Amino acid sequence: MTPEQFDEYTVGRTFSYGLKSTPYGAEEYLPGRRVRWSFLDGHCIDGEWFVELDLICFVYEADLSPHCWSFYLDDGRMVARFENDPAATTLYELNQSQQSLYCLGPDVGA
Repeated sequence: MTPEQFDEYTVGRTFSYGLKSTPYGAEEYLPGRRVRWSFLDGHCIDGEWFVELDLICFVYEADLSPHCWSFYLDDGRMVARFENDPAATTLYELNQSQQSLYCLGPDVGA
């Protein structure tokens, strides 16, 4: 996917990703290339994405090192391949919605 196709496909939606069919995490894609990620534990981190060498790269508030992915559609669903380590993670879109990501407030239960 080109960056423009990626933005058009994702903005305003929340995607659940899995390792094959096992849930892995979810990301909410906000306007202005902003994102919110969760490992589905109620804890969310904010970040943003940018383009680097035809890859979509993400940086998050807790980790400013870029995490770069290639994205493509397979049978109408998005597939994300982690390019920082080609032997590593490939995530598959499990579902998408227009609902915001479920995030607990800071230090809930602490």
